[in-house]
Amino acid sequence: MTSRVATVMTHRRGDETGPAMRELIAAARAAGWTLRFDPDETRKHGLQAGPGIDVDVPRPHDDCDLAIVLGGDGTILSALREFADTEIPVFGVNFGQIGFLATIDPDGDGGAFERAFTGAYDVIDLPSITAARGEARWTAFNDVSLHRKAGMRVADLSYALGGEEIGRVRCDGLVVAAPQGSTGYNLANGGPVLAWGVEGFVVSFIAPHSFTARPLVVAPTDAVTITNASREEPVELHADGRPAAEIAPGEDLTVEFGRSRGRLAQTPGATFYHRLRERFGRLAT
Repeated sequence: MTSRVATVMTHRRGDETGPAMRELIAAARAAGWTLRFDPDETRKHGLQAGPGIDVDVPRPHDDCDLAIVLGGDGTILSALREFADTEIPVFGVNFGQIGFLATIDPDGDGGAFERAFTGAYDVIDLPSITAARGEARWTAFNDVSLHRKAGMRVADLSYALGGEEIGRVRCDGLVVAAPQGSTGYNLANGGPVLAWGVEGFVVSFIAPHSFTARPLVVAPTDAVTITNASREEPVELHADGRPAAEIAPGEDLTVEFGRSRGRLAQTPGATFYHRLRERFGRLAT
């Protein structure tokens, strides 16, 4: 029987996931799975090839059955982008500060990994946000955002839906968030939290210089066009918190909902509201 394969991705601090990596390897061997690591992961953890371990694999994401992530939301987002529009679920074990997207917290006895290898999880589809400028496209599973550049004047951004300009705001920036990303930068802006399963996205503003700039929930079929209305100042585009491009004065950016989908593993019976209480309630204690 052909061994099932899991690609492993971890956050940049390899020393923090070292004990969990040993548990993961032991659990995979016991379950008859093969773990696959790209060259960066191989070097990060000092791995060597052996039973159930493939190292230095140039394209470890091809033809695998599962993605296992040891990290926080940033690493899980990277995995969702990597495996977008495939049938491969992302199983996240939280080694971050909040871990809102994580499937489970580490338990120290390998039980979290047994769940992964026995399929003891549900899978939900998560929609993406896609930003486009000409032929260039950027996909995000949390949010895309525009920011004024450091040391420059505030951004001057207009935004339109269905060809109709809705508003023009001087601000530090603007965020377009998917439902699963609405608990991030959008929440910090005072924007509404969208439950997972809501079809649509939310636009909110970073430090708006206006009494009338309010967050807006957008229907899934409506694209939002954002224009850098400044005559001189460029703005920075970020996708899932990472710098992606610079938008010049007068340039447009089109943002659409749900062009790609990711598959996220979660514990059976877990709900968005349970996750919201557990992750954000924890910060309040």
